[in-house]
Amino acid sequence: MPRYRLAIEYAGTRYSGWQVQKNARTVQGELLRAVREATGESATDLQGSGRTDAGVHAVGQVAHLDLPRAVAPELLRRQMNDVLPADINILGIEAVPHRFHARRDAVSRSYVYQVARRRTAFGKPFVWWVKDDLDVRAMREAAGALVGMHDFRSFTDSDPDEVSTDVLVDAVEVKEDGALILVRVTGSHFVWKMVRRVVGVLVEAGRGQLGVDQVEGFLEAHSLVPARVTAPASGLFLERVVYPGEQGVGPLRAITPI
Repeated sequence: MPRYRLAIEYAGTRYSGWQVQKNARTVQGELLRAVREATGESATDLQGSGRTDAGVHAVGQVAHLDLPRAVAPELLRRQMNDVLPADINILGIEAVPHRFHARRDAVSRSYVYQVARRRTAFGKPFVWWVKDDLDVRAMREAAGALVGMHDFRSFTDSDPDEVSTDVLVDAVEVKEDGALILVRVTGSHFVWKMVRRVVGVLVEAGRGQLGVDQVEGFLEAHSLVPARVTAPASGLFLERVVYPGEQGVGPLRAITPI
């Protein structure tokens, strides 16, 4: 049975996340529909590198797809794109060995969050506009406390699919880019809502409401504060998924400049 690796981008605004749900429109559901319409057959397996929540976007989602019969990858890409909605696009498809697994084989993932410093007429679905002045230096200092192997139970909600809340965070970058403040979080994997709560905590640090000691405290004992300051989904993008032998992320840049 042939297996394919898909590189996918999507605007998540109109979707209830990646994973198929009953009575909800999802990215995975649209891809499965596109497979049926493009090939006349149903996928036997379609799994992403990870689930994105409702309203979250992706510029570098990876999935593997199993089909009952072989199809030329480029032909399959064009046929699926022809029937996909405009806010989901397959960037590339390649045939891969059946042992390749989009989720289990990933060695790191990176997310980028866009905080807007001004009101924008065009970028609202892709940013979080924070009206307060933010101290970027304070945000960077708080970000440093989150790097390393930590228990992020304060940064997630109960999820039956999660066996552990320990996460290795390789880097948390904060960069000014014109009217945007960009936050990139790179790590082994992420627990549910973790990145949005990291961003919310960093914004509170930038407002002067949280210090580094308090951020460190969220990793040492459970706290409800990160949940209360969860950043909205609109500004979050799955940027890159890295597999063995591949290079990591490049320079941090705005995904949708304003």
